[in-house]
Amino acid sequence: MNNSKKSMLKHPLAFAITAAGLALSLSAGVHAAENGKFRIGVVTFLSGPAAGPFGEPSANAAKVLVEGLNKGQLPAPYDKIGINGAEIEMVMIDEAGGAAKQVEEFRNLVQRQKVDAVVGYISSGDCLAIAPVAEELGAMTVFYDCGTSQLFKEDKTPQYVFRTSLDAAVDNIGAARYLAKVRPDAQKVAGIQQNYAWGQDSWNDFTHSMEQLMPKAKVVESQMPKVFQGQYGAEISAISVKRPDIIHSSFWGGDMEALVLQANARGLLEDATAVLTCGESAIDRYKDQAPNGMIIGGRGPFGAFAPDNTLNGWFKGQYQAAYKTAPTYPASKMAQAILGLKHAAENAKVEPGKIPTPLQMAQAFKGATFESVSGTVQMARADGHQAMQGIAYGEYQYDPATKKGGVQNVIAFSGECVTPPDGTTALDWIKAGFPGAQCN
Repeated sequence: MNNSKKSMLKHPLAFAITAAGLALSLSAGVHAAENGKFRIGVVTFLSGPAAGPFGEPSANAAKVLVEGLNKGQLPAPYDKIGINGAEIEMVMIDEAGGAAKQVEEFRNLVQRQKVDAVVGYISSGDCLAIAPVAEELGAMTVFYDCGTSQLFKEDKTPQYVFRTSLDAAVDNIGAARYLAKVRPDAQKVAGIQQNYAWGQDSWNDFTHSMEQLMPKAKVVESQMPKVFQGQYGAEISAISVKRPDIIHSSFWGGDMEALVLQANARGLLEDATAVLTCGESAIDRYKDQAPNGMIIGGRGPFGAFAPDNTLNGWFKGQYQAAYKTAPTYPASKMAQAILGLKHAAENAKVEPGKIPTPLQMAQAFKGATFESVSGTVQMARADGHQAMQGIAYGEYQYDPATKKGGVQNVIAFSGECVTPPDGTTALDWIKAGFPGAQCN
């Protein structure tokens, strides 16, 4: 049995969503323009190693949001039914298969399914491939998770592409700032990243941030295995012999969980502290297989790091009731993207019940400030197309009595502290010593 089939059987929800999406694709596409509904294409991993920790929470969040919006159940300012009074119809497809396949699927969503907007994409490679096609087709597109800093370097004059999540620079500047506060005496740093845009960007941003914030700490080892490799014995051995104090990794999904389990089993994490920029996504899955004190992030104020506001209270309650677990950061980020899209559509100055054009939505989204499960979001970078928010890190702590993982010793950094200004690259800003950063 192949991995995709295993994942579908293990996670029947993903199979049900995929089957429903395929049925909808075959039956409803021709009617999309006439049915008066706001059609959203939602793209996330429904099969493969990224499905369990990333795709399923994201898909579940989309279902919670769409159902709640269609019933008018959300708190203000999102208490209007649907999007601008139009019922939301969701077409969900699997992100598995690589960038070329995703470009084909994206064209199908826009040109045949005639969706009014696309929300999706975890893989940085997929986002980089989709962005120019979205601009070519004039398709309203909201990237909810991918983190490559290259996105708006490639798409220098975006019009229809928006990212409501943060990029790798923020994650890794935040990680270095956290270490400077909690482990200022660390001397030796190692890293293990997936060998593609996301991992390469993350390591560059982190190591250069460490040079500025902790100049006495030196890099002693760097490993770059291929994405979804799964087995890391050779890399763990290479890192172990260097006896680092800190091990930084931007691994995500099944790769990250495999790395933690294998490194912990081989004793690597007994003396070295792991810093996992995407670590929160498995907070309910580590159990006692990860060491207490491991540093984890949620790629922003998401998941366990999300604030106790009214919107997040509603979202957590609905998600917990439906899926018997708390939403992790991929779920929070999907919710944020859909709320951002709703904000843009309802501020596009069209009559209630009408569906705004992609251009009208894009004009309303550009530079917007909107409320989310994570707090206030400012579309304040990349000429109003990139979200700016703060980020937090904390230490993993497992409670054997409740058999639940949590986070303690949390430190948050404002968006103004960790976000490069427009007009400069992240690396240039870091190397210059973070000029203009406003930190607590």
